[in-house]
Amino acid sequence: MFPLPGGDESIDLRDLLQCWDKATARLQETHESLRKEVTRLTDELEVKNRELARKNRLADLGLVASHIAHEVRNGLMPLTLYTGMLKRNLGADAESSRVIGKIESGLTVLNTTVDDLLHFTADRQPNRSYVPTSELIRDVCEDLAPQLQAQGVQLRLDLTDREMLLADKDMLKRAFLNLTLNALDVMPKGGILTITSQVNFGHLEIEFADTGCGITSGDVRRIFDPFFSTKSTGTGLGLAIVQRVVEVHEGQVSAMNCPDFGAAFTLMFPIKAMKAAA
Repeated sequence: MFPLPGGDESIDLRDLLQCWDKATARLQETHESLRKEVTRLTDELEVKNRELARKNRLADLGLVASHIAHEVRNGLMPLTLYTGMLKRNLGADAESSRVIGKIESGLTVLNTTVDDLLHFTADRQPNRSYVPTSELIRDVCEDLAPQLQAQGVQLRLDLTDREMLLADKDMLKRAFLNLTLNALDVMPKGGILTITSQVNFGHLEIEFADTGCGITSGDVRRIFDPFFSTKSTGTGLGLAIVQRVVEVHEGQVSAMNCPDFGAAFTLMFPIKAMKAAA
């Protein structure tokens, strides 16, 4: 027993050691909690810094791409006009007409590339109105019906017709068009394109699933990066444009492989931007 200062009371050494052990244990727990929190915040800060650096690079890239796109388009317009005039002047000359046709095809590819660049670099806010998403998807599929049929791609739609999304109709249509064209690109010899929509966990989810070759593990991380493409042709901006459209509508887009084969792209829009269709 040890006497306490100022009185006759005393305390057992074992009680003192127990108090010390408890205090030490609490300090260790607090230290471990603080260490975990610091690690979490450090990791989160690193992710945010990478995102900020990526956005800064994309902003710089966007300025350059926008300037180049406008300059190229200014040059393409007279070339297209002169090519058309030359084709009319050549008349029935089959060989010359064939060559002119190849030139026109090349100009069309260039114009598509410029169009993708301009859509990617466009930094405008959505012009919102209530859009019936299911109707818009059907319109896109109807526009591409000849290509779907030519490639032997079956279309399966399972769409909710009850909700309308507060969104920019043109931007949304562009995203749906790009996803459908992406599916056609990976199914050149036929397959099934399944498009579904449903309200789930406070979001309107729209999924485009194909039966193509799927996405490799390395490509999943880069699939939405600008100018990244697994194809020998194209700009690599199609899915980057989809991501840009979804993000300006406060949504998210993800890509994953289907359980059997193919890939699925899921767009998620917050339910606050929806209303029930009449």
